Amino acid sequence: MILPLAVTQGDPSGIGPELTLKAYMARAAAALPPFFVVADPAQLARAAQALGIDAPIEETGAGEATAVFARALPVVPVGRPVRGAFGAPLAEDAAATVASIERAVESVVAGAARAVVTNPIAKSVLYAAGFAHPGHTEFLGELASRHYGGAWRAVMMLWSQELAVVPITIHIPLSEAPRRLTRELIVETGEIVARDLRDRFGLSKPRLAFSGLNPHAGEDGALGREEIDTIAPAIDALRAKGIDARGPFPADTMFHAAARATYDVALCPTHDQALIPIKTLAFDRGVNVTLGLPFVRTSPDHGTAFDIAGKGVADPTSLIEAIRLAGRMTS
Repeated sequence: MILPLAVTQGDPSGIGPELTLKAYMARAAAALPPFFVVADPAQLARAAQALGIDAPIEETGAGEATAVFARALPVVPVGRPVRGAFGAPLAEDAAATVASIERAVESVVAGAARAVVTNPIAKSVLYAAGFAHPGHTEFLGELASRHYGGAWRAVMMLWSQELAVVPITIHIPLSEAPRRLTRELIVETGEIVARDLRDRFGLSKPRLAFSGLNPHAGEDGALGREEIDTIAPAIDALRAKGIDARGPFPADTMFHAAARATYDVALCPTHDQALIPIKTLAFDRGVNVTLGLPFVRTSPDHGTAFDIAGKGVADPTSLIEAIRLAGRMTS
C-alpha cells in the first residue's frame, strides 16, 4: 500500500483548514497522492460546516490513512482541542499547532508516512506561547536532530516551474545579513542545495547561480566588498568541489526569462532578494521545500491570511502543488 503524506494543521484560525479541505475535494482532478492531516477532528468538522464544504472527515490512525483516503479525509488526532475562531488566533492553540508538526514528523520517522506537508503558521502567535525558533525551517532542523541524531542544517528553497530560489540568510533583520553572510555559510548552503537537487529532484549536475548582496553585485568594490571578499571566494570553493556554481551576478538582472534559462536555482544573500521574484512570478503556485533534512518537507508559499480566513475564498493551489511535489520527491 502506498504510504500517505502527513499534512499539518497549521494555525487553525488561519486558512489552513480551508486549504486542506479544498485540497481533499480536488484530489481526483489534481491527481493527488493520499494524505492525512494531523489536527483536531472536531475543529476541522466545524470548519467544513462553516465553510459549506461537503468533505467527509474520518478520524483514523496514520497506518489506515491510505485506505480511508478513498472515502474521506483522514484525520489523525493531534490530541489537543482547538478553540480559536477563524481570523482570531489564540496563543492557547499554539501547543496544538506545534504538536501537529511533531506528530507529522514522527509519522515519517515511524514509517507511517513518506513526507511532511505543513500548513502555514503564525510565528507571532507561537512566539507569544514560548516557541523558541525563528520559523518552521529551523524547528524542523531541531526535530531532525531529535529523531535522527547529529546536527542537520535546514535550507529553505522556494520552488515553482518557473523559478527556484534559496535565501542564504533567512529570518533575520536586514541589517544583520552582511555579518551573517560568511564564506562557510555560502559553501555549506551550496553543497546542501546541489546534493538535494541531485538526490531528490533528479538533476545530474545542478546549476547554481549566486546573486550579489550589493547593487550591481558591488560593481568591482565601488558599492561594497562582500562580493569580492566573501561571495566570490565561496563560489570558487564550491567549484573546487565539483559543483556548477556561478556568479555573483547583479540581483536585478537575474530573474528575466533568458537569465532563468541558464540556471536551475538562484541563491541570494538575503530573504527578500530571493522571495520577491518567485512570489511575483508564481505567487499562487510556489512551494516551500526544506532541503538538508533526512525527510522531505514541503509547504505552501504563503502565510495564514487571517484577514480572509473563514470566508471561503482561499486559493488551495499552493497547498495542492506542495502535496503534489512532496509525492513526486518521494515516489
